[in-house]
Amino acid sequence: MKKLYTNYLNAFRGLSTEVWWLALMTFINRSGTMIIPFLSIYLREDLHISQSNVGWVMTCFGLGSVVGVWIGGKLTDKIGYYKVMVRSLLTTGFLFIGLQFLDTFTQVCFGIFLVMAVADTFRPAMYVAMSVYSKPENKTRSVTLIRLAINLGFSAGPAIGGLIIAKIGYGGLFWVDGVTCILATFLLIGVLNPRKAKPIDEVVNENPISVNKDKPYWIFFAAMVLFAFIFMQYFSTMTLYYKDVHLLTVTEIGLLLGLNGFTIFLMEMPLIAYLEKSNYTKIGLTLFGLLLTVLSFYVLNLTSWIGILVIGMLLATLGEMIGFPMSNAFAMQRSKRGKQGQYLAMYVMAFSIASIFGHNTGLQIASYYGYTFTWYFMCGLGFIGILLLVYLRLILKRKNELN
Repeated sequence: MKKLYTNYLNAFRGLSTEVWWLALMTFINRSGTMIIPFLSIYLREDLHISQSNVGWVMTCFGLGSVVGVWIGGKLTDKIGYYKVMVRSLLTTGFLFIGLQFLDTFTQVCFGIFLVMAVADTFRPAMYVAMSVYSKPENKTRSVTLIRLAINLGFSAGPAIGGLIIAKIGYGGLFWVDGVTCILATFLLIGVLNPRKAKPIDEVVNENPISVNKDKPYWIFFAAMVLFAFIFMQYFSTMTLYYKDVHLLTVTEIGLLLGLNGFTIFLMEMPLIAYLEKSNYTKIGLTLFGLLLTVLSFYVLNLTSWIGILVIGMLLATLGEMIGFPMSNAFAMQRSKRGKQGQYLAMYVMAFSIASIFGHNTGLQIASYYGYTFTWYFMCGLGFIGILLLVYLRLILKRKNELN
């Protein structure tokens, strides 16, 4: 037991102080985004927007994210990650507070688009900052620590969010979201000001390769769009499935989603530390993570036993723990060929594009054809993503770039 505890602590050693501050700031910020998992339920039950129109609101969510990530990547390369992060967090805080005062379908669509367009300029800037403050040998674990902070916040967020909804309604969530973004801004200003924080691995590429000409990276991008597409269902279609088919309460849904974050908190860092020392490649592990996520949807159609929801969530969590840190590490490594902001923005944009089509597609298919067909459809898309990653492995192996 003592050895297990020591190995767990060793997984966290060697990371820079700045990365730890980034993780704490991310935790504060992510704890406040507790409205996101409940957004589809809020729109349908409080604002009485139809399930079909909820899908279009979620599409605006994704469109805003794509615009924000694209602008964020450009601005990061132009004015630097620090300025982008500060302005994004502060503005997002006030926009989240204002979002609760929108009540028509058109207003909500515009409001969600604007919030995400501003909020997601933060993401490519944060990844560049994390890369800059990480030693080359620690980058995958730095990614994992940030994800750990995200998921720890996400573990606390939905559980607390469900209780807030039960006690005072959805309005309180918007206030908490906004205030935590503003608090994270002050933390960022205090600890990551460039005058105080010294770069560790800042990349200056005199002859950058355009990301548009990096064909293997585009194959990787397409696979990640599909990976993210099916994973997005856990934040929209899946919550309605829990409620409509298995009759879970909002509090129970929050606790089930919280299981994801809690499992990641316990297991992801030591798991990634172990996998980094193995002979498995980053693309191979990304492929395995996607396979586990596909299985998480498949098992839901095998039985109506309520315990299968926990099994499905654990499979998806394991797939996420392996697939996302390794794919992120691959993107950071590949970004040294060109402008980091553009490369990492493209990686994040895979998730944003998936938001545009993933939420809406899942909700529309579930509305017209039912949840069973929806889960099989997601399995099919995941299989295409697996084939793309297999093809990418062959290309990288041929070019001697597989690692």
